[in-house]
Amino acid sequence: MRREYIRVLYEFPPGVDPEKQGRMLAIGQTVGSFSPDQTPRFEPWTGVLEETARTPDGRGRARVAYPSSNVSGDIGSLLVMILGKYSLAGPVRVLSLELPEDYGTRGRFGMEGIQRLTGVRDRPLFMAIFKPALGLAPEDFARLLREVGLAGLDLIKDDEILPDTPSSTALSRIRACRPVLDEIRRSTGREMLYAVTLSGRADRMIDQALRLREAGANAYLVSPIACGFSVMETLSSHPDTRLPVFAHPAMAGALGGSQDYGFDYRVLLGTLMVHGGADAVLYPTAAGSLPIALEVEQGLREILRGSGLAPVPSAGLHPGALPRFLAPQDNRVILNAGTGIMDHPKGPAEGVRAFHEALERFRAGAPLTLDSVPEGPLRQALEKWGG
Repeated sequence: MRREYIRVLYEFPPGVDPEKQGRMLAIGQTVGSFSPDQTPRFEPWTGVLEETARTPDGRGRARVAYPSSNVSGDIGSLLVMILGKYSLAGPVRVLSLELPEDYGTRGRFGMEGIQRLTGVRDRPLFMAIFKPALGLAPEDFARLLREVGLAGLDLIKDDEILPDTPSSTALSRIRACRPVLDEIRRSTGREMLYAVTLSGRADRMIDQALRLREAGANAYLVSPIACGFSVMETLSSHPDTRLPVFAHPAMAGALGGSQDYGFDYRVLLGTLMVHGGADAVLYPTAAGSLPIALEVEQGLREILRGSGLAPVPSAGLHPGALPRFLAPQDNRVILNAGTGIMDHPKGPAEGVRAFHEALERFRAGAPLTLDSVPEGPLRQALEKWGG
């Protein structure tokens, strides 16, 4: 019987012996220890150090293969195996992670399903964020939703920092906004998605998700790094929570922002999200207000697209910046803007219209500069944020 492996590429700072550390990982993160005469018995569970190398700047790398039978098919046991207690031993970074195709939990919608639900396939989808993040009453959410939805917005989400509060629970927001979503569908012929934040203890989050769907919710927003991948895995597999799951990268910087510790963003926001049940993944970009390396952004986007997920570049997007976030004929992306829509000088509706105008000009090859754009929503956005 052919043995299946999970392969991890680790990187260590200069001065660290990658072969020594690789062997420690291969043994310590699997069987732990055994006497030589026990090798045949425990060999099927033992990790294998496959190769080591040094980068030009002296950093060490080690590729370790772990038997996939050592984990239980979820993200939690996977993380304990590939890094677990070893993360306490000193600097180490997971650069890449190769998983069996059927490992974990897959989202049920992905980019294709979200396009199908919204009815938009011939252009990128536009997404906004309710702002201010805190302090709005449910009726304020409904008012803003009507304004941007009738102006042509495709999706909107809660801010990830908005939990259930006494003045605004997720259920109260959905009850206020569901009639507006129906009104938008009647007026425009489009189904607008509202990704509502799930918060609280894991058991309560799943119960909350069930109640929200019964009340008319049509998408979920979850922060799996903060609340646990198991929550997202459950959402994406429970028979009664069959809605698109948008994964927010909250806390990703704490685990992926260091060169010497944690995870490369392509693993943390790419591979783990693919196998952890996400349908769409929000992530920072090289061109945004929370910049990451362009090579990392491109690799992350390809991991998501290659697995059918919706890439959602975020942070710092405004109409004039659209060409920095988008290839001319790219339809398989969701462009997420918070202040770039909500803080438009003439209001959120004009912020939505400014994005549509920017896309039309961009695809026509027309410049997005003040001296070339006529008076209107896009010009007003350019006057405020530039290009």
